Amino acid sequence: MPLKSMTGFGRAAGQEEDASWSWELRTVNNRGLDVRLRLPPGLEDLEPRLRDMLAEHIKRGSCSVSLALNAPAATGDLRLNEPMLLRLAEIAERARSLTRRAEPVPLAALLNMKGVIEITDAPSAETTPSSLAEALLASFASALSDVVNARKAEGERLRTILGDKLAEIESLTEEAAQSPERRPEAIAERLRLQVQRLMSEAGSFDEARLYQEAVLIATKADIEEELKRLHAHVAAGRELMEEDAPAGRRLEFLAQEFQREANTLCSKSNAAEITRVGLRLKTAIDQFREQVQNVE
Repeated sequence: MPLKSMTGFGRAAGQEEDASWSWELRTVNNRGLDVRLRLPPGLEDLEPRLRDMLAEHIKRGSCSVSLALNAPAATGDLRLNEPMLLRLAEIAERARSLTRRAEPVPLAALLNMKGVIEITDAPSAETTPSSLAEALLASFASALSDVVNARKAEGERLRTILGDKLAEIESLTEEAAQSPERRPEAIAERLRLQVQRLMSEAGSFDEARLYQEAVLIATKADIEEELKRLHAHVAAGRELMEEDAPAGRRLEFLAQEFQREANTLCSKSNAAEITRVGLRLKTAIDQFREQVQNVE
């Protein structure tokens, strides 16, 4: 599986009879998968399926999904309450008879009485027409495909950048390893000069104690283990970039390990050239870490 970025955008539009719509999907960096849906009222029943589709293709990132839908307003139906109309007509006729009025009760007056004409409820959110729902989901799948492809394309660019940074880290590690200042004679000369300066300033030292301190200083200045771990981390980074599973979080951890080794190398170095290489190494690692923040 190629590396994927967490940044992507997709749009899709569609039409079904009198309804038209457009989807917009945006994804950006996030430590986990965070999905935010903005759907028109009445389409809440689509949300579980939309979330499942997103989770199938996107493992990490903040996903914003919005749907703009233009459709005829759902209206209720009219129904005549016949028993009530007949009962009201009987009452009206009885009232006309009791008051000895000649004019009949107008039909409009009876129809205007509360409860004679009933309005049935509009379709609820639970009854989204199946044809419209399937059309919306198909259109959403198209927009999601655009997002996935955009994340893959950006991931290929990231792969190139990260590969170049790993090569730079490896080159700088090897440069530190091959530095002339790491030769035993160079280390011995620096120690000799340090001891000579101390003795000229302090007058005299216990030679046995002085020897022990010199060995301790030389041991602390040895960066061989840090160099080996840096080489191992480079190899691990290349392996992660070839794996089938999302590698973003593990690459972030690897960047932290790189930084830890580079910091130790700089703190142990007692040679100017190795310190300069260490600082360049820290810069390359920081640039590696910044790019890794975008990997799924």
